Amino acid sequence: MKKIRAIALGSLSLALAACGGSGNVAETSRAANKYLWNASLETLSFLPLEQADPFTGLLVTGYGVAPGASRQYRATIYVTGAALDAASLKVALFRRSGSQDVAVAPGTVREVENAILARARQLRIRDARF
Repeated sequence: MKKIRAIALGSLSLALAACGGSGNVAETSRAANKYLWNASLETLSFLPLEQADPFTGLLVTGYGVAPGASRQYRATIYVTGAALDAASLKVALFRRSGSQDVAVAPGTVREVENAILARARQLRIRDARF
């Protein structure tokens, strides 16, 4: 299990590092889609926030229990681009198994991504009306 966690965390670290830019905060802040950012916060509002940086698009949660679930989950979300699409959203989910982190099934990650994308579209449509 420790190997799975290390691989998952290493993969996420590499993915996040690959998405890095010049380090210019103003430049990075224009790249993160505000609808994806806000939708991520709303969709995962049942999880306690450990780190939230809207300038870089990084959102890290602590462990929490999803409504209707019995397991504890945590998430790392990275909004990488300005487009309102799945390519601008990176999601990593883990569940607690004893004292270890276990990567969540890809189908569950996809469901969370779809929920965030759907909420982001709703937020954009709402803003377009005003």
